Amino acid sequence: MTATVKLYSSSWCPFCVRAKQLLASKQVAFDEILVDGEPEIRQKMITESGQFTVPQIWIGAQHVGGCDELYALERAGKLDALLAQA
Repeated sequence: MTATVKLYSSSWCPFCVRAKQLLASKQVAFDEILVDGEPEIRQKMITESGQFTVPQIWIGAQHVGGCDELYALERAGKLDALLAQA
């Protein structure tokens, strides 16, 4: 079983595209929540993450941060193990 992945994103954000590409390359399904024109949803993201920028990514219950942090996990060889958690 793989962890649930939640990703707050914006349709015009290049970092969101990169994060989604990495997840897709690993054949990981994710729940994408678009914040475009949705101030209530953006505020929920800010409240949950403490961050104002997209993407904001959770793997299971763990907030991993944004695109740079996701790629850092990949470079460190830690992303696959995190994704494999139930």
